[in-house]
Amino acid sequence: MLKKLALSTLVLTSALFASNEVNVYSHRHYDTDKQLFKMFEEKTGIKVNVVKAKASALIKRIESEGKKSPADVLITVDAAGLYAAKSKDLLQSINSNYLTTNISENLRDKDNQWFALTKRSRVVVHKIGSDVQNQLKTYEDLADPKFKGQIMVRSSNNEYNQSLLAAVIAHHGEEYALTWAKGVVANMAKEPKGNDRYQVKAVANGIGSIAIANTYYIGKMVDNKDKSQRDAVSKMKILFPKFENGGTHINVSGAGVAKYSPNKENAIKFIEFLASKDAQKLFAVGNYEYPVLKGVESSKLVSSWGEFKDDTISINTLGENNKAAVKIFDKAGWK
Repeated sequence: MLKKLALSTLVLTSALFASNEVNVYSHRHYDTDKQLFKMFEEKTGIKVNVVKAKASALIKRIESEGKKSPADVLITVDAAGLYAAKSKDLLQSINSNYLTTNISENLRDKDNQWFALTKRSRVVVHKIGSDVQNQLKTYEDLADPKFKGQIMVRSSNNEYNQSLLAAVIAHHGEEYALTWAKGVVANMAKEPKGNDRYQVKAVANGIGSIAIANTYYIGKMVDNKDKSQRDAVSKMKILFPKFENGGTHINVSGAGVAKYSPNKENAIKFIEFLASKDAQKLFAVGNYEYPVLKGVESSKLVSSWGEFKDDTISINTLGENNKAAVKIFDKAGWK
């Protein structure tokens, strides 16, 4: 009897503890997120426990933990990570009228297993006054031989590049995508290395004339303690290419509820909070990302770069084409 009572007490205590927390496995690594987590805790009284790592490592961890996984929410910085988690049956469909009403269909999983939280565009950055803005209009143009020795871009291991190539596949098919990737490789100023900021600094310092980067990195370079980053980006201008039959490429940071979430209700509340007006404003102002919630404006800095039309393909397609993109990069010799 005592053993049963002790067991019941333990189960009850665990349940009470579990109901007051949410365990977040996140690939995001920004100060903005820390502020948002604190805001959520203060608003709800639910403690946010965070595990940080790359999406691939987090997915492996959830997979190895199995049914005993403490993970409630998975957050990634790229659509491919969300797609991979779903493909491995690590997420679950959730019923949230708020999320399905406020997040566009092309920015969420068709089975509601994940939802976009922010958007970021992959763009061309060039020196102010350069002729690039007159010569380059589309992503397809990046493979034009006239730009030989001019492109600075990070490696094919990078998820942002993989999703860009996935979009090329969606628009033109795999055969064209291989030709395009080979063309970009031939146009590289040097062998890929470094992050997006490295590419921008290189072009600012006279290596090549075209840097491929995500928009929010530009904001972070403008608002940076490192003078070398501020000086470099002050020389640069953003150009928003588009696909010949579409718009400007966007990718998303998003979240889903883990399949065996021990705190499902809290997990849904957490994701709904991140898609709320207050959270979206902070994503926009604090991290220079584009909000996914209609009616929330971008920061003044981001707005100053100009407007563009989002590409027409569903974000789901970027994940679906990821494996093909990785294979094409290897064939093209994109290191």
